[in-house]
Amino acid sequence: MAPTPITIVTGFLGSGKTTLILNLIPQLPKTYKLALLKNEFGDLAIDSQLATSSSISGVRELLNGCICCNLVGQLGDALETLRSEQQPDRIIIETSGSAFPATLALEVNRLIDEANGENFVLDGVVSVIDVENWQGYEDTSVTAKMQAKYTDLVVFNKWEDVGERRFDECLDRLGDLEIQTPYVKSDKGRVDRDLVLGIDGSLAHQLDGDKAVGHDHPHDHQQEVEVFSVRIDMPTSGAAGLDLDSLHAFLTSAPKDEIYRIKAVLFATSKPQPSTGPKLDSPIVSGQLRKYILNWAFGRWTVTEIGDLISASQSSDGPVKQEPALRMTVICARYESTKWKKRLESENMLRLDTEVSSSASTMIERVV
Repeated sequence: MAPTPITIVTGFLGSGKTTLILNLIPQLPKTYKLALLKNEFGDLAIDSQLATSSSISGVRELLNGCICCNLVGQLGDALETLRSEQQPDRIIIETSGSAFPATLALEVNRLIDEANGENFVLDGVVSVIDVENWQGYEDTSVTAKMQAKYTDLVVFNKWEDVGERRFDECLDRLGDLEIQTPYVKSDKGRVDRDLVLGIDGSLAHQLDGDKAVGHDHPHDHQQEVEVFSVRIDMPTSGAAGLDLDSLHAFLTSAPKDEIYRIKAVLFATSKPQPSTGPKLDSPIVSGQLRKYILNWAFGRWTVTEIGDLISASQSSDGPVKQEPALRMTVICARYESTKWKKRLESENMLRLDTEVSSSASTMIERVV
């Protein structure tokens, strides 16, 4: 079983965490299995009953305490139970209104390290802020900065009825922390799933289609992100994989406050290196390409092999013709996509690993 991605959703009481999660469900394929681990105070979890009725595959609760304090020791058991019983495609941890994302992220990473990354992978930490009743990041202390550092994305919620001045005050307080934490404004509690969730095996097939992931629904509100896609086809004869040095240079040069997520399906002769963990022993096998999922989230990334071994000796009349060497979706902050699109084009930042790359087709286009 591949490692199960974990997404942490945190925020103060009443900020709209459950609403954000429930708004993700209609955006997911019907066969997608999402499990929820909720942390509640008290012994009655109304939100969990709501989540269960909304087609989430499994719910487990940690009651009567804070998940980052006295319940932290129970986290591993709860996650393992969800993973073994439900076999979900992803687990979302929704914290109580007082939990700190830094403590929880550190504990999840400890559990991952204990199992050598074989059970879980931390995909992202999302903090939801209620603009109408602003109480987040009250000071610029070391503690507040640590919380912001371990938050990958801030979602400003309930801003529609309070005016821009109130939102600007919240944004200024976040800026006072002097940490480049990406942020977006929700649309009545809704955020595009591609920004909140990374790519995994059950979502990867959508990158193989003609549409960008998750952007097939109408938008009648001002966009909080911009999206562009990259496609590099195989050469006209034979087959070639992506040059991994060029891929690594692109991934390490992408600032997390300008590029939020990078999702890709690619072919390569050896497995791309993840951002953390030991260096992989991935020898190049001459003439053989394997298919990989790349999930880049706010400065860190994972790589998962999904097989589909092909041979470079296959002609353009074979199945290679149907498979691009790279299909990538890049989700940027507002006003950043044009700059990065031009950089990729002018600097040839992503390319094939053979001399025949001149016969390959590269297409970079703005989607949203």
